[in-house]
Amino acid sequence: MECGLTGKPIDPFDRKLRQYLIMSMGSLSDERLRILFLDGGHRLIADEVLQSGSLAQLAVYPRTIFRRALELNAAGLILVHNHPSGDPNPSSEDIEATRRLDMIGRSLNIAIVDHIIVTSTYCHHIIKQEPAAGTPLPLSAFTLRSPGGPSQFDREDIALANARRAIRRRILRRQLIGTEELFGDPAWEMLVDLFIHECERKRLSVSALCVTASIPMSSALRLAQKLCDAGITRRVPDPIDGRRTFIRLEPVIAHRIRAYFETGFD
Repeated sequence: MECGLTGKPIDPFDRKLRQYLIMSMGSLSDERLRILFLDGGHRLIADEVLQSGSLAQLAVYPRTIFRRALELNAAGLILVHNHPSGDPNPSSEDIEATRRLDMIGRSLNIAIVDHIIVTSTYCHHIIKQEPAAGTPLPLSAFTLRSPGGPSQFDREDIALANARRAIRRRILRRQLIGTEELFGDPAWEMLVDLFIHECERKRLSVSALCVTASIPMSSALRLAQKLCDAGITRRVPDPIDGRRTFIRLEPVIAHRIRAYFETGFD
């Protein structure tokens, strides 16, 4: 049944797709999140289970979902998760999660085509059947502009967009060539990832930063320490969880990287 989906445009309401989802995950005893990654023509690139939960709930991590989508150069996603209870109706949390993922996807030009809830006998399409799920959330901020040339906010937006394009190109380059030890650039990748998070006003832990680098975790941890020793980054303890440490760019380095990406990307 899975082979019958390969190479063809995927319609969320296709009978074969619905049968495949019901057969493959409708009777599972715990909740799982499955992602169908689609190209620009809605053809299937990959079908992967990214996260697992318990009998009644499942935590969704947008970073994991969209990082994988960027690695695959996906243009669209079909989200699928099962309800072991047998009730196909979405919860308020299901609808809210769909809205938030849809908003994030819009900012990355990755469409959330649908979110399907699967039971042993039925599929419920959240985006197609729940109007509120497809309504993008309002932006939490707006921009004030002065007459004349580009504002500071414009330059920051340009720098962030160029940084995102740069790291995406590096991910795609590794995927295309497949020889990371020859074409990797882990220190720069880590700095760009840090810069993107700081532009988005998000904190990044040391362990999460090391996932970005195209080298083993132990080597990435040593490299992260070298960046701190060189005065390029600094560690910031988590005031809530003493076991976790965040990492930030030193202000002068962040300023230089912003100036670099305001003029273009590599």
